[in-house]
Amino acid sequence: MTRLHRALVVLLVPLLTFGAVASVVAQEEVNISHYFSGELNQENLNTVMANFTEATGIGVVDSPIGHEDFKAGILAGVASGVLPDVFSYWAGARVQFVVDAGALQPIGDMWDAAGLDDVVPAGVADAATLYNGERYFVPFNIHYAAFFYNPKVWAEAGIEVPDTWDGLMDAFAEFEMQGIDPIALGSKFRWPGQFWFDYLLLRTAGPDYRAALMAGDASYEDAEVVRAMEMWQELIDAGYFVDGANAYDWVDAADQVANGQAAVTLMGTWIGGRWKGQGLVPGEDYDFFDFPEIDMVPQAGVGPIDGWVMTAGADSASAGALLEYLVNDVDTQTLWNTSYGSISPNVNVDPMAYDVVAARAGASIANAAVYAFNYDLATTPPVAECGLDMFSAFMDDSSDIAGTLATTQACAEEGFMQ
Repeated sequence: MTRLHRALVVLLVPLLTFGAVASVVAQEEVNISHYFSGELNQENLNTVMANFTEATGIGVVDSPIGHEDFKAGILAGVASGVLPDVFSYWAGARVQFVVDAGALQPIGDMWDAAGLDDVVPAGVADAATLYNGERYFVPFNIHYAAFFYNPKVWAEAGIEVPDTWDGLMDAFAEFEMQGIDPIALGSKFRWPGQFWFDYLLLRTAGPDYRAALMAGDASYEDAEVVRAMEMWQELIDAGYFVDGANAYDWVDAADQVANGQAAVTLMGTWIGGRWKGQGLVPGEDYDFFDFPEIDMVPQAGVGPIDGWVMTAGADSASAGALLEYLVNDVDTQTLWNTSYGSISPNVNVDPMAYDVVAARAGASIANAAVYAFNYDLATTPPVAECGLDMFSAFMDDSSDIAGTLATTQACAEEGFMQ
């Protein structure tokens, strides 16, 4: 290792504690890093990795990083070339970004040898694993964003779960009258606000327009975006969100719904993993309903596909064995997804293993006309920063939509040039 290489490792340790760099790792050991820490199911991931070592004899050096630090840390690692053998990531534009940077090695040979075409549905595989015509990504779980709520709170309020946009607005108004905050949003780390932008834009402008915006082929100052932001503004001006959304994180918002302070939170199915961990019963103590139709456009589902990638310097045999195990081992997939509130990309997982809420989420994914990655996975990381800043700022001050969108468009134009 050169002196410069050592210096880079020291500089990156606060964010990327990967242990030894990939080039000096013995083949019987794999260095990994991931964001599955704390409330994101780290305990069960530890079990998965221990089971892998027992099954294969390949050791795993694990370096979990907090969810928010991970985002910046991986990009710093890509820039410096200091990366683990394997790391967790989100399918979509973020994987594309690191593929284009030359930081990953393709996994097509492993995929074919393991027969993963028979394990992962073609739709998931095509959307999540292929970049520049080659496979780079192994899916680990699929999540779905929807309105999560406490059925007991709704029953006590005498309010039925709506299936139309007007019905949802009526429900919010009634909860407000009863002294219950209609919407919990914990946007302290910016990203939870994206689901509001995603669904409002998808339900009005439609998936094709939204895809064009994510690619830089449409403008944030377009009438389609203005309309979505105006609808969001109406909810804010009506006082439907819990005060001070940017002071809370998504866990706080989940707690506000669970304890009856708020009626709903628009969040991914990982919220079920947290609630199950607190002893709440799916279908009794929590449930979800889909974001309702607004206009007659193809109805898209929104959510991330989490998975794993292998870096350019990793030993393809040991790292590839880990990637195959993570998606192909049915017991691993069952343990991980049933504890995390997610849906397995492995078709061999018994559908009866899912709880009632997760099973319905899987049906919603299957029935959606389009499955769209959430905002910060659908556009490039530099542009995603522009939008995430916008969502957070908008929750503090929604008064100047035109100015907000002009600033975001200028930022996006610069971001697409990076």
